[in-house]
Amino acid sequence: MPNGPAAPAALGSRRPPGETRGDTRRHGMRQGPAVRRRKLGEELRGLRLGVGLTSREAALLVGWNQSKVSRIETGTSGVKPADVARLLDVYGVADERLRRLLGTLADTADSRGKGWWHTYRGVIPPQYRDFISLESQASGARTLETSVVPGLLQTSDYARAVTRSALEGVPTATVDSLVEVRVERQRVLRSERPLAFSAVLDEAVLRRRVGSREVMRGQLRRMLEMAQLPHVCLQVLPFSLGGYIGLTGSFVIFSFPSTSDLDVVALDHLTSSLHLERKEDLETYGAAFHTMQAHALSPADSLDLVARIRDGV
Repeated sequence: MPNGPAAPAALGSRRPPGETRGDTRRHGMRQGPAVRRRKLGEELRGLRLGVGLTSREAALLVGWNQSKVSRIETGTSGVKPADVARLLDVYGVADERLRRLLGTLADTADSRGKGWWHTYRGVIPPQYRDFISLESQASGARTLETSVVPGLLQTSDYARAVTRSALEGVPTATVDSLVEVRVERQRVLRSERPLAFSAVLDEAVLRRRVGSREVMRGQLRRMLEMAQLPHVCLQVLPFSLGGYIGLTGSFVIFSFPSTSDLDVVALDHLTSSLHLERKEDLETYGAAFHTMQAHALSPADSLDLVARIRDGV
C-alpha cells in the first residue's frame, strides 16, 4: 500500500489488482480528503431518511438553512459535535453508543486542517494531509510494507533518498519539505500517548539499498532502536517463506480508541491515498495482517535478522 507509514513509490494511487479508477466507489473505497466527514454525512443522511424527513424539514426543525444540512450530509462541510447532537435529537436517536460514535466522527472530522501538517498544504496534497490526520488521531496502526522502510521508522537521510528516487527532478526545496513532513509524522511514536505500531516487512525492505551504504546502515540501526519501544513491534517475512498473501501490495490499518467502527484501511502513496471503511474490507485486511504475523519471524528473530543485515551492509 502505501508507504503510509512506509514510503513513496509513485505519483499515482495504488489500487487492488484488476481494479480500475472508476471502480473505487462501488467497492467502498474513498479517494481524497475528508474521509471522516463523508462517513459522518452518510450516517446522518441514513438516520434522517429513516425517520422520513426531507433535508428541508430537518433543517427547519434545527433552525438551519437546508443547504447546511446538505453540505454536512455530502461531507463538503465540517460539523461540530454539538450540532450533530442537535440533529440526533431531531431524529430521535437515543442509542448512546451511536451518539458517541457520531460525536467522535464529528470531532475528528472537524479537527482536520488544524494540525501541524496544515503548514505544508502548499507541498502535500489533500489526500496525504488526510492520511496524516488519520495517523495522528489513531491509537494503533498495523502496516505491511513490501518495498521500503515504513515512514514512521525512516531516518531523514533514508527518507531523502527514497523521495529523490520516487520524484526525480523535483526541486531540492520540495524534497526538503517532504522529508520534514516525514520526520514530523514520527512524533506519534514519541507522544504522551504513543501510537501502537506493528509492522510486518518483506525481507526485501531490509536488503534493498536506498542511498549509500552509510544511509542503509543508519536506517537499519534506527529500526533496531525503535523496536525497543514497548509500543513498536517489527516482524520480517523472510525470503524463505516464498509467496504470501500480502505480495500484491502494502497497506495500513488505523485503529481508533473509541470503537472499531471508526477503523480505516489506507492504501497510500507519497501524493495520494485511498481509504477502505466497509466492515467486510476491514475484516479481510485484519485477517490478512494476522496471517502474515503468524508466518513472519518472531520479533526477536526479526531483529536478529535486521542486525545481521546491518553488519553486512
